[in-house]
Amino acid sequence: MADVLLTIGTRKGLFIARRSGGAWRFDDAPYFNAQAIYSIAIDTRAPTPRLLVGGDSSHWGPSVFHSDDLGRTWTEPSRPAVRFPQDTGASLKRVWQLHPAAAEPDVVYAGTEPAALYRSEDRGESFSLVRPLWEHPTRSQWQPGGGGEGLHTILTDARDKDAVTVAVSAAGVFRTRDGGATWAPSNAGVSAVFMPDPNPEFGQCVHKVTKDAADPDRLYLQNHWGVYRSDDGGAHWTDIGEGLPSDFGFAAVAHPHRADTAYVFPITADADRVPAGHRCRVYRTQDAGKTWEPLSAGLPQGDHYGTVLRDAMCTDGADPAGLYFGNRNGEVYASADDGDTWQELITHLPDVLCVRAAVLT
Repeated sequence: MADVLLTIGTRKGLFIARRSGGAWRFDDAPYFNAQAIYSIAIDTRAPTPRLLVGGDSSHWGPSVFHSDDLGRTWTEPSRPAVRFPQDTGASLKRVWQLHPAAAEPDVVYAGTEPAALYRSEDRGESFSLVRPLWEHPTRSQWQPGGGGEGLHTILTDARDKDAVTVAVSAAGVFRTRDGGATWAPSNAGVSAVFMPDPNPEFGQCVHKVTKDAADPDRLYLQNHWGVYRSDDGGAHWTDIGEGLPSDFGFAAVAHPHRADTAYVFPITADADRVPAGHRCRVYRTQDAGKTWEPLSAGLPQGDHYGTVLRDAMCTDGADPAGLYFGNRNGEVYASADDGDTWQELITHLPDVLCVRAAVLT
């Protein structure tokens, strides 16, 4: 087995585990004790990996920290790395997403609440607001989802540095093809059953979007009701939820190497946010959503109530892929074989908000 770094953001700090020689070991104590960790990135583009963490202190407020020694020590900029310019009249509530750009070695994007996109050109030490999205003509009509108005998904394209796709709850998917100068809603086919017009141009409560390993124009989307696929980079979407026990959920993850393969964790309903059928099961498609199969070997087999949030499931980039998820019960599970079998890594953690993993070379 490859050596892996696993980072777990919880309501009360960051936990780090390392797999070496097939055995897992957790660091002795959490980092950022009592801070809520909503976002993590493991940036492996440079010879020295950098960890980025979006922390939220109830006393000091939100901040972005980085580590260049795999989490042993951390640096916080002397000035806030992410902040709203004074003329916006807004203040940062939290950083929902940190995303190293696929085509630009030093660029990192951040997604925030209130919903905004920020860009860093120094590997995440300082960020600037992408104003054209903040000033988008539809913005005054954006509404917060149940978790707030957060820009929670950022996808970049290794073929084209100017192509960026983001998702906002609850405004939907937006795309730029000119480096952020202009943005267009990209929600055709995605339903918004809670709105008077169930098929609006924008306003969908998108929960997560992920990109296919083999075809960068193929995307998978978990919506507030509905699982969808796009084959044209998000311009149009097709419902692929048939065969799932529920098409409500938060997390969606694509296999890092295998085409047409993605994973979701179905939740019963928006008004009953527990695992579908009270069963702890990840569902996998290997044919781009035509069929789905439950994966439960090694997972709890009885009634289960641990909800998996949108960033609390991930892969580690290995092949076979390591998959990981944590839940609001404070349990974390891992698979080293594409999801076929699972093991419980730890339990009784605080509420798990996000997980990120990477192979260490």
